[in-house]
Amino acid sequence: MQTKPRGFAGVIREIGRDFKKYKWIYVMAIPMLTYYVMFRYMPMYGSIIAFKDFSPGLGIMKSPWVGLKQFYSFFNDIYFTRIITNTVLLSFYGTLFDFPMPIILALLLNELRFKKFKNSVQTISYLPHFISMMVVCGMIVDFTASDGFINDIIVFLGGERATLLLKSGLFRPIYIISDIWQDVGWGSIIYLSALSGIDQNLYEAADIDGAKRFRKIWHITLPGISPTIIILFILRIGSIMDVGSEKILLLYNPNTYVTADVIATYVYRKGLLNFQYSFSTAVGLFNSLVNFVLVIFANWLSGRVTETSLW
Repeated sequence: MQTKPRGFAGVIREIGRDFKKYKWIYVMAIPMLTYYVMFRYMPMYGSIIAFKDFSPGLGIMKSPWVGLKQFYSFFNDIYFTRIITNTVLLSFYGTLFDFPMPIILALLLNELRFKKFKNSVQTISYLPHFISMMVVCGMIVDFTASDGFINDIIVFLGGERATLLLKSGLFRPIYIISDIWQDVGWGSIIYLSALSGIDQNLYEAADIDGAKRFRKIWHITLPGISPTIIILFILRIGSIMDVGSEKILLLYNPNTYVTADVIATYVYRKGLLNFQYSFSTAVGLFNSLVNFVLVIFANWLSGRVTETSLW
């Protein structure tokens, strides 16, 4: 028996009934929807200045159209290769070293049986996440200064003192290591939550079969949290071009531009310091489009290979 199409009026009636039944859920959703409309969707209107020669005096609509001129200027910029390379490399190293660390920490914490020690380790690993970025960068600057404790260790091992943040080759390791220290505990929370959802009967069956800890981790624990890992990895791929500017701005200097200058800092200098609003908007729009394509591709590939995807 085929169901007749409900038509537009039928859809409206069904929506009305649903709203009446779940009205308080819709009411609770209003603040979230308001936030996204005001701060996520409405600002998209300003993206059209990427195709204009924007002048604050003329406004967005009256500024002359220039088409893709700003994009051509960016692609032909002498720093284009440098900032793309730095952005991709920092994201790649972050994914390679930073992404697995919360997983490893969660697996290690899951194996601990002494509850007080486990809670202490969790608390200590969470704390750096709540420290202000300004304070974190200040600590990094002090630790890596020529009279900092890291240089004390280097001198003890037979090396010479040097201001480490003035060396371009050391900027990426310092950035990645400090990222791991700051976020590893906080990032492990979601994996610990996923671990709590694994059926404990599987571990009991593995014990009966004589499986050791490593076998249980490999054959039960990791498969149990693999959907969570895959989803977070897809989201990570989708933000591969979004290396945060705040930390880099607080740490880099002209000596380290060659390895530290990324798209976000380049947009900051061009847009806010040099007042090239249209150019910086074009660079940001290009960055967003690349991230969009990457997350679509990563999601498609994950769905084909693992049958786990965002949609």
